[in-house]
Amino acid sequence: MKFTLPVLLSGVLFIALTSCQDNQPVFESLDAYPVYPYKDLGATYTAEATTFKLWSPAAQEARVNFYASDSPDAPATERIEMEQVNGAWMKVVEGDLDGTYYTYQIKQHGKWGEEATDPYARAAGTNGLRGQVVDLADTNPEGWAEDKAPPLAAPTDAILYELHVRDLSIDPRSGITNKGKFLGLTERGTVTPQGDTTGLDHLVEMGITHVHLLPSFDFMSVNEAQLEVPQYNWGYDPQNYNVPEGSYSTNPSDGKVRIREFKQMVKALHDAGIRVVMDVVYNHTGRSEDSHFQHLIPDYFYRFNDDGSMSNASACGNEIASDRPMVRKYIRESVEYWVREYHVDGFRFDLMGIHDIPTMNEISQNLHAIDSTILIYGEGWTAGDSPLPDSLKAVKANTRELINIAAFSDDLRDGVKGSVFEHKEQGFVSGARGKDMSIRFGVVGSTEHPQIDYDSVNYSNAPWANEPAQCINYVSCHDNHTLFDRLAISNPTDPRSRRAQMQRTALAIVLTSQGIPFLHAGTEMLRSKNKEENSYKSSDGINMIRWGAKRSEKITVDYVKKLIEMRKMHPAFRLGATQLISKHLTFMDTRDDQLVVYRIVDAPGDEWSDILVVFNGSRDPKRVVLPNGDWTPVVNERIVDMEGVSRIRTGKFDVAGRSANVLVKRL
Repeated sequence: MKFTLPVLLSGVLFIALTSCQDNQPVFESLDAYPVYPYKDLGATYTAEATTFKLWSPAAQEARVNFYASDSPDAPATERIEMEQVNGAWMKVVEGDLDGTYYTYQIKQHGKWGEEATDPYARAAGTNGLRGQVVDLADTNPEGWAEDKAPPLAAPTDAILYELHVRDLSIDPRSGITNKGKFLGLTERGTVTPQGDTTGLDHLVEMGITHVHLLPSFDFMSVNEAQLEVPQYNWGYDPQNYNVPEGSYSTNPSDGKVRIREFKQMVKALHDAGIRVVMDVVYNHTGRSEDSHFQHLIPDYFYRFNDDGSMSNASACGNEIASDRPMVRKYIRESVEYWVREYHVDGFRFDLMGIHDIPTMNEISQNLHAIDSTILIYGEGWTAGDSPLPDSLKAVKANTRELINIAAFSDDLRDGVKGSVFEHKEQGFVSGARGKDMSIRFGVVGSTEHPQIDYDSVNYSNAPWANEPAQCINYVSCHDNHTLFDRLAISNPTDPRSRRAQMQRTALAIVLTSQGIPFLHAGTEMLRSKNKEENSYKSSDGINMIRWGAKRSEKITVDYVKKLIEMRKMHPAFRLGATQLISKHLTFMDTRDDQLVVYRIVDAPGDEWSDILVVFNGSRDPKRVVLPNGDWTPVVNERIVDMEGVSRIRTGKFDVAGRSANVLVKRL
């Protein structure tokens, strides 16, 4: 008989063999664990019996524990030993177990470990501490079988709107009944006391195509047993990846309720013409040594440093070893499940740079085999060092090796407003010099273009996107300061009206550039968080969308809405191919690094055959020499009107300081 002693050599766990009587399984390394080839891990329910399967090669024994309640104090009603079948631990339990709570437990070195929630659980009780067997067919809302995503012809047709579920509805003036819930996103006809549209109807009114939901799977930090106590978190502390978050449901104890209400939300958005993107956090788990994965499949799901400590490229205590076969399989099957069961239309990968390129490409290929219109994008960076070699990381610099996957452009983000790490640094829209090439780079969607001097782009010295669909253009998101707060910090002497104009210019740059535009929810209302940079667990008062601002900031709301309409109506702003951008879009040499001017001529399918776009980052007005012909201004610093915002111009055109301008040549 043998026992195993873990030994770390160069960051890889090897097993030393010594005689013992505990019958512990022996493997040369974690990488030697057998791969389970089937897609049936977890609990598979029928009315006659439920099959439980757990993959845990290092376990001597395994068992499933049953509970009648999700109360932490409730005793187990039964504990059943599992058997090894096809490389997994399995037990078929007769009878209708619908609604039964369960946990798994393994034995190592002769000792039973902690009980843990099934990593593959598809339903859970309060706080996700016990999985729950449910009949998924019983969770489908009326009309679910007919639910379909709105059409999307090309990725660059997307207009993303990043939203926290609770932020949308929690304002007392939102007019929404189910405040802070998935169901809050299903309500129609909601208005403020002054009669302004809110919630889902506001999203429809703005014309966005995709709602990007901050983490909405089950996360740790909100106590679902005390929802009467105001609590807040962004949700980047994953607990159960295949279960919707309980605090966003009307009953966290009943797994079916959270599932059904998530589906109701998706269907309501689809019915309203809006697709759904999930923010997913597979790069780390909320717990480290005490996670479900560690209790049931010790060490396998994580990367380690040479000294045996968990590596921490997430800056959250651990990082997932996506390059291991069963971890890769877990992530892939998880996103496939969200697509098939919940009709989700896309995924944003948090700290995507922690994942390896083969894993991301396998995910992309499998998801696009299900639905070619699914969007996949992520943060092309890590938050710290990782043992994974740089050449294998799904970072921005390696985007060209990714298949149908986009990355966020921090080049444009910080070019527009200044570095997120230097709060007082100004950007192009606030008068900084030397940012023009970073703006140009964003305009062409981070692709190759003959008029970009890549040595002058802030973070990239070469194009990193094969096609514009691989570039997410943005200026703000949930992280860091809101755009309006940042402009206030970096431009403290400017009046509010001028900072509002800077914000409109920044958003115009995003919405007229090639690539995929991304908007932070509420940015159209000059959203503020009282200058708080990291509001991940701040109060609702800091984080909520204040619907009263829709009226007080009507100029900017209407401006953004009309920019979205213009982008959707005119293919020139979403050419969709690098070759077309190089052919139809040319920059004018302004000899002024505070003035970016470009022209789009004969864009395929666009009734506007000649378009001139002018961005002035200077405080001062600028004079632009117009190409020959009659030009109609359709965008200026305050108004978007596709019929014209002022009289026809010829020869020269004066643009206001810190403004975006679009002119159309009339034949």
